[in-house]
Amino acid sequence: MENTFNAKVLLVDDEEEFISTLSQRLETRDLNVTTASSGQEAVELTDQQDFDAILLDITMPGMDGIETLKRIKEKHPEAEIIMLTGHGSIASTVEAMKSGAEDYLEKPVDMSELLAKIKEARDKHVLILQRQSKEQINEILKRKSW
Repeated sequence: MENTFNAKVLLVDDEEEFISTLSQRLETRDLNVTTASSGQEAVELTDQQDFDAILLDITMPGMDGIETLKRIKEKHPEAEIIMLTGHGSIASTVEAMKSGAEDYLEKPVDMSELLAKIKEARDKHVLILQRQSKEQINEILKRKSW
């Protein structure tokens, strides 16, 4: 049995059946999954809430995964994004990694591998948030005249 852990995940893909199946599989492992069926919807959701990991399909109509990745990273450089694709190429892998993706997995995804990547992303995200909180506390303490 795979270990379960809590994480807030955004799943972005234009294939409705894939989103439905994968989100159910993740939710049975105690992950909190929000879904988006387009890049624009994903960008809007990341502006509204924080996610431990974003699973982003690279091939979507309209705003593709690479453009979505870039837009999310512009506003949220700390976002942990894992690219998913059924049509992987070396060029798209390189571009995704250069644009800030944490990892790149081919569909169909191996659930154990995906869960490990999500856990790594969540753990890294928690560390980033802790560091940001510490920096904010230090700034507040510097401004106070004790």
